[in-house]
Amino acid sequence: MLFSNLSERLQDTLRRLRGKGKISEKDVEEALREVKLALLEADVNFKVVRTFINRVKVRAVGQDVIKSLTPGQMVVKIVHQELANLMGDKEEKLAVSSQPPTVILVVGLQGAGKTSTVGKLGGFLKKQGRRPLLVAADIYRPAAVKQLQILGERLDLPVYSVEGANPVKIATEAVAKATETNRDYVLIDTAGRLHINEELMNELKQIKQAVNPDELLLVADAMTGQDAVNVAGSFHEQLGLTGLILTKLDSDTRGGAALSIREATGQPIKFIGAGEKLEDIEVFHPERLASRILGMGDILSLIEKAEATVEADQAMEMMKRIQKDQFTLEDFLGQMRQMKKLGPLDQVLSMLPGVKSQQLKGIQVDEKEMEHIEAIIQSMTPQERREPQIINAGRRKRIACGSGVSVQQVNRLLNQFEQSKKMMKQLTKMGKGGIPRFPF
Repeated sequence: MLFSNLSERLQDTLRRLRGKGKISEKDVEEALREVKLALLEADVNFKVVRTFINRVKVRAVGQDVIKSLTPGQMVVKIVHQELANLMGDKEEKLAVSSQPPTVILVVGLQGAGKTSTVGKLGGFLKKQGRRPLLVAADIYRPAAVKQLQILGERLDLPVYSVEGANPVKIATEAVAKATETNRDYVLIDTAGRLHINEELMNELKQIKQAVNPDELLLVADAMTGQDAVNVAGSFHEQLGLTGLILTKLDSDTRGGAALSIREATGQPIKFIGAGEKLEDIEVFHPERLASRILGMGDILSLIEKAEATVEADQAMEMMKRIQKDQFTLEDFLGQMRQMKKLGPLDQVLSMLPGVKSQQLKGIQVDEKEMEHIEAIIQSMTPQERREPQIINAGRRKRIACGSGVSVQQVNRLLNQFEQSKKMMKQLTKMGKGGIPRFPF
């Protein structure tokens, strides 16, 4: 789960406040001391922590909170608001040039995931109906150009490269090519280094001067904590960043970079990367991440993920089938495949309100188990998939033999299916039909 340790500490501290009918200034100070320690342990910049705590304290010890009928809830609300403010308060959209193409220069140190992020961003823009051109201007790292070309093939996006040319020429010609071919975005992948040096900065300054980018985005590795903040500060000072993309937020990172980097640089986080798949890039919503950290869930992001994965008419048809008790094992298999597309199970569940980080530890979907389920269902006859109640002992033995599993595994799947039918029928009554129902 995203920021699991920090989330766990903050949720435990604030849960104690919620349980109090009345709270004193001393209660607030004790809670904020715990919050401060949790943030420092998460590698949040100490100046940022101090500013954050002072802001919360000023608001939390006010008379409106102390005299409130639910003072604990009021403090939690203040912490949530200030946590979101710390990260930027609201979503920051990409710039759009008044005269296409919009040029985005992507910079960063080697190893931060720059090239793959350019590919992901291209895929994201394509889904928005845009026509991006990817530009391979990293001529130094072995296979960097080839990597971007492979990503372009997978995304069905053009990649501009010129063998033997210098990065400034490549970038300049790419912008001209985009204009010529009616491409509305140009995403330029630049070279990185293991650390910031004069040679790197000079080259980036030359590219910036040549193409006059509408966005200059730094790709920063969230796993590096305070180093990411320091790197961002150096790049911004010399190049003038317009935004940041944080990568590797799916890792066991402590979260300090995400919580510090906006306050420390003054530049907005525009996207976050949380996985290795090409679709694993999200627009950064500070208030939603604050909600997830505090255990309040993030239903909006979950709905958006689901809607990007499932066609609306397909979801409505499935909902009707569930309500009419016509849900079959074929539907079950289809839903399981859709669930896989949403991402790791612990990340999906962390978006649900009230799910604690402790509950998510160790939760993961075993790929082999998924393969077994698929094999079991495919070993059934069409009638058995539609009417699982006819599957008697003899049929179970045949299915187990045909799918290479035990009879016990077949029994377990059939039990899971029946439980899922009941659960999904309840879920269809809970609101938006666009959410794929979970098969586990």
